[in-house]
Amino acid sequence: MSERIPSLLPANSSPLEKALDQGFGQLLERVTPPFPALMDPSQTPTDFLPYLAADRGVNEWSSTAAGAEKRATVKLAWPTARQAGTRTALENAAKGLQLIPEVRAWYEQSPQGKPFSFSIRAYSELPYSEEIDARLDLRLAEAKSERDIFTVTVGLSAFGSHSIGAATVCGELTTIYPIFIEGLEASGMAFLAAGFYSVETVTIYPQGS
Repeated sequence: MSERIPSLLPANSSPLEKALDQGFGQLLERVTPPFPALMDPSQTPTDFLPYLAADRGVNEWSSTAAGAEKRATVKLAWPTARQAGTRTALENAAKGLQLIPEVRAWYEQSPQGKPFSFSIRAYSELPYSEEIDARLDLRLAEAKSERDIFTVTVGLSAFGSHSIGAATVCGELTTIYPIFIEGLEASGMAFLAAGFYSVETVTIYPQGS
């Protein structure tokens, strides 16, 4: 006999109400609770990310962005909002777009910049476009304080390995002369043989920017 599920129905409930309560209770027991993974940006299903972003107050959102970018945006939404106006918030705004930021306040620049200004150098290892540039400006505008002004410089980073290859062909030249004995005459056909090896050197440079 199955264990009876506790009920919150009043004592004067009808048999039908009690049966429905028990039936629905058993159905709910079969459902695996989605929490806390559902609210975790790194574990939640991709289809649920837009709803999780709306729940966390994300204003700048692209439905066509890569899944990794969406998860990073949702993950950094609350830390960015809590620390708005700080260096950390500005860095998080760029990291949400999978950029590597370097923030420098006006007093850290040489020569010093205007008070309450800062510069951001953002490096990208992924393709960059005008659309991403506009999205970055919107995110920085939300993360900065009202009095701050900023300039942004974006650089593209490329990493790879260089390989050097070389090939060498070595050969030997052998000359064979007929035997010569003084006082002995010999006649016959003479044969000449020659061998030729060609060596090519190829230099491959990485493609310039």
